Amino acid sequence: MMKRRTMLGGSLAAPMLLAGGRGAFAQGSGPIRVATAGPMTGQYAAFGGQMRAGAEQAITDLNAAGGVLGRQLALEVGDDACDPRQAVSVANQLASRRVALVAGHFCSGSSIPASKVYGEEGVLQISPASTNPAYTDSGDWNTFRVCGRDDQQGLVAGRYIAQNMRDRRIAILHDNTAYGRGLAEETKKSLNAAGVTETLYSAYTPGERDYSAIVSRLQQAEIGVVYVGGYHTESGLILRQAKEVGMNLTLIGGDALVTNEFWQITGAAGEGTLMTFSSDPRKRPTAAQVVQRFRARNVDPEGYVLYTYAAMQIWAAAATRAGGTDPRRIAALLKSGGPWASVLGDINFDQKGDVTVPDYVFYVWRNGTYAEM
Repeated sequence: MMKRRTMLGGSLAAPMLLAGGRGAFAQGSGPIRVATAGPMTGQYAAFGGQMRAGAEQAITDLNAAGGVLGRQLALEVGDDACDPRQAVSVANQLASRRVALVAGHFCSGSSIPASKVYGEEGVLQISPASTNPAYTDSGDWNTFRVCGRDDQQGLVAGRYIAQNMRDRRIAILHDNTAYGRGLAEETKKSLNAAGVTETLYSAYTPGERDYSAIVSRLQQAEIGVVYVGGYHTESGLILRQAKEVGMNLTLIGGDALVTNEFWQITGAAGEGTLMTFSSDPRKRPTAAQVVQRFRARNVDPEGYVLYTYAAMQIWAAAATRAGGTDPRRIAALLKSGGPWASVLGDINFDQKGDVTVPDYVFYVWRNGTYAEM
């Protein structure tokens, strides 16, 4: 019998029990349940929408090709709103549904506590987007990601700022989340190691509409470059409000700015904003046909759409090779059986579950769109 963690609220429909064996890990004739989980509602819902679009297309394509192990896939969607407590509730709900895989969560602050539930309940987790090192550094058997890590992304950001902007006064801000604070700390570490010390290092409260207090601090300190460890909603507001009081500064952020919603918040104030993200997956030859299918549906596979697709795709390949959906067997195979072909290209995982070749690059926002520098 499964040892269920205490629910923190809500529930999905009663779990479907498969005949014989251990729930979803046994062979059967019904659909294999897989899931994606992230901020489907709330201020970061743009990223949840990216994940859902990627998961839905992946399942459509896999089912059209015959499914996995001769069985069709059925998608469960969990909404954690990037809230850690809600993420634990979602994890319990998805475990009760006997899902074979969770392609999620998005926010590191959700993935980390949810991963403990999944590990205890025997659920494999491949995050498309959670970059905090603690997610895989904890050594759990079930945690993987197809994106990079904050200590890799922050290294790139800090070095770039030190090489190109050391003559300007620099501020580093973060939102106190596992993602935002972790990314800011890694960027600060890299910047300081290059011999540059920031003028201001401070936290802000996410979810507010008025950031005049932090903008005033930036203005008084005559900041010319502000690095923000946080999400596009707050980063965009801080930048717009700084420009409204006449500040001439450059905003730099991480992969949580990779959504067209950023420009909807900033308008022209976003011109020249820089951010780090992996090389554009939409332009990779391995994604060409899938990108065409997305665009035929009027979906721009930006940000983490293709990362979620890849998580589903890689799991399906591993399950096929394993001849079953036992999560521990698949986890061991993922770490030893690569490379795994995907829309992102060939991927190998190390023993922690991290990709072995991250490729963070810089992007610049111009005229409402972003492109690699």
